[in-house]
Amino acid sequence: MTTTAAKLLATEDRTTAPSKPYDPAYDPLVSDTPGQGRDYAPTYWIGTAGEPPADDGPIVHDIDVDVAIIGSGFTGLTCAIFLAQEHGIKATVLEANRVSWGCSTRNGGQAQCASGRLKRSQWITRYGLDVALKLHAEVCEGMETFKEITRDIACDPQPGGHLYIAHRPEVMPVLEKEAKILREVFKYNARIFDAETVKREYVDDKEAAGAMHEPEGIGIHAGKLAFGYLKKARALGVKVHPSSPVQGWETRNGIHYLRTPGGVVRARSVAVATGGYTSQGLHPQLKNRLMPILSNSIVTRPLTPAEIAACNFRTTQVLTDTRILRHYYRLMPDGRVQIGSRSAITGTDAPEKKYESFLIRDLHRKFPALEGIQIDYSWWGWVDVSHDMMPRIVQPDPAQTIYYALGYGGNGVMYSAQAGRRMADRIAGKRTGPELPIFDSRLPFPNMMEMVESPLFAPFRRLGQRFLYRWYHLKDEVF
Repeated sequence: MTTTAAKLLATEDRTTAPSKPYDPAYDPLVSDTPGQGRDYAPTYWIGTAGEPPADDGPIVHDIDVDVAIIGSGFTGLTCAIFLAQEHGIKATVLEANRVSWGCSTRNGGQAQCASGRLKRSQWITRYGLDVALKLHAEVCEGMETFKEITRDIACDPQPGGHLYIAHRPEVMPVLEKEAKILREVFKYNARIFDAETVKREYVDDKEAAGAMHEPEGIGIHAGKLAFGYLKKARALGVKVHPSSPVQGWETRNGIHYLRTPGGVVRARSVAVATGGYTSQGLHPQLKNRLMPILSNSIVTRPLTPAEIAACNFRTTQVLTDTRILRHYYRLMPDGRVQIGSRSAITGTDAPEKKYESFLIRDLHRKFPALEGIQIDYSWWGWVDVSHDMMPRIVQPDPAQTIYYALGYGGNGVMYSAQAGRRMADRIAGKRTGPELPIFDSRLPFPNMMEMVESPLFAPFRRLGQRFLYRWYHLKDEVF
């Protein structure tokens, strides 16, 4: 065996170790790149998923590929899987840090029948009924895609639907109206429960004033899912290279030159799947197209049977409340409670202990029986929110072989699989799916940003976010 062959064999049999520690203050709005070789955030998912599977090691020399995918999270890996399975194209995936280092191992593990942050009624208002019906069909198909691709992945699924819990009585008329639209317009069997039913039959969330139940919703273990996608992709011949950030991108004569620390990747097509960790300098097509926001999560120690009974946890369905700055929570398969919500504004502020304390306070408000319970895991992560609250899976310039799937707004656990499939189809030159704005338009600029291209404007965006959060808090808790 030659020395080169031996090195390649060794690479195929190992997991690339981190070369740098986790950076708790990373901020995609002000940082040029997400780093290189950094370790995972200390999430419950990483702490309980087991050893990360083998990868293909960093890029160590110049290579030529048909398709390069930037980002090895749910979207990037599912895109690679579908390219291989359905089109016979073996992609090369580039990851700056460790595999699925960003959104995919920092989320809440809730696979809901949604994409973006708008409700069905808002789809009708914005796009009209015909487009709204097509969007609904798309996300329902996406849920089936997600179920199929995860069928052979041991990711601790908790099916049963989604319980959307009214945090105040004033919200119930809004839920009732939405449920009626879901049933009568979209033929989607949403049901309304009063407060007594929620607390007796599902969970004794002390804030619950009632709820809307959606039939589709699955809780998963995000780390086990990410590692399962990695194994599946590599079994299909996909190459996955961690510690290989794209530090420069030029396009000449239709070929994309992606400069990494170990060599240049020359690609005929490039797919971007970087989520909330999309750096401002990655490519001009993406600059200022996303507003990354932080979400914080905590996970308790396993509850005792008495504590489970005190909270009347009779369901393991995914739960969210109706706040604009919503909470997402559930009882995990190992008896822990996970809860998450919004966090700091900037990466610099994210490590401040007060944001964890806010979330612990909110946990106690919902479940007083858990006051003082030990918190075993606490983390935060960036969410890729588009400026119109809807994702895009698009080829932004028909003259360039560049594609991206971004902007899920916190609803990417499920829809990332469908987005990966749609993006794979487009890369392969096949247009699938209905005619929809999420497939036919770029991520928009914010209204006041069309003339502002400088990162110096970032503090002003953050200032606006601070005021917006205060307004949301007033709407959630006072008005």
